Amino acid sequence: MVWVSIFWHPVWAVFTAVLAVVVRIQRRGPWDPHACSVRLKGKTAIVTGANTGIGKFIALDLARRGARVILACRSEDRGTAALKEIREKTGNSDIHLRLVDLSSLDSVREFAKGILTEEKALHILVNNAGVSGLPRQITKDGFESSFATNHLGPFLLTNLLLDLMKSSAPARIVTLSSVNHKKGVVDFSHFHGENLTYHMDSVYNHTKLHNVICTKELARRLEGTGVTANSVHPGIVMTEVLRHYPLMIRIIFNLVGFFFFKSSEEGATSSIYCAVAEEMEGITGKYCDSDCCLVLPAPLARDAALAVKDFEISERLTSKL
Repeated sequence: MVWVSIFWHPVWAVFTAVLAVVVRIQRRGPWDPHACSVRLKGKTAIVTGANTGIGKFIALDLARRGARVILACRSEDRGTAALKEIREKTGNSDIHLRLVDLSSLDSVREFAKGILTEEKALHILVNNAGVSGLPRQITKDGFESSFATNHLGPFLLTNLLLDLMKSSAPARIVTLSSVNHKKGVVDFSHFHGENLTYHMDSVYNHTKLHNVICTKELARRLEGTGVTANSVHPGIVMTEVLRHYPLMIRIIFNLVGFFFFKSSEEGATSSIYCAVAEEMEGITGKYCDSDCCLVLPAPLARDAALAVKDFEISERLTSKL
């Protein structure tokens, strides 16, 4: 077993450390938010799920640029903590917390009603909040909880705020999806929790496919309004999105992720790029990867007829009868 001693040799330790540094450097994309000079003074932005992870860093960046930022969060305690942190780090006092539970259509409507009453303009909407690994649950609206939180809730919120965004144009809608949308399938019975297999991130993957499909169709419908809509892949990121997974899965994820996955701050980059970069002005209906490059999404996400059907069904399901 002499060969085993190799792993205890100082050279191996140095090699491992160098490899870790190289891998961490490689995680950084070609676009650096800190090098972007765009200012957002006089602009209003909403970021869902802004109390932690990617959402908090997106909100932090927009606040640093001088925007009025509304943190749309489910937890008042965690939202308040994030609000205080962002104000302290940026010196921007125009940061506000508004509560919303995206899994509840009534909560989404109440939130949107408050925004339309209180805000004169809305220039940036980042649909960041999402969940993965939830067990099977049906919401009071009759929808599967992951689909309600990841797709139907954000879909309704976006549509309720569209008129305000149109009157504020130019404006941008950014919806966080995932490269895993390529593993998803479209089965509209999924919305009600039917024909689903709850294994790892399978349900999450389906919801992320709907995000890309409906964002592309929304962009088509918004042509000529000055409002753009794009979906993004943040990368494989060390966030709390796996909090519903078994402990062992989370431990392995965190151990591997330390070297190979992005931090929440790094994961926020592609969303910030779509929200503020001058290069994205007027660009709509696209899918942006974690390196801030516009790439083709899955074939299903490019099916125009399917997009119309998906959008119309989502509209019908979220309409108040």
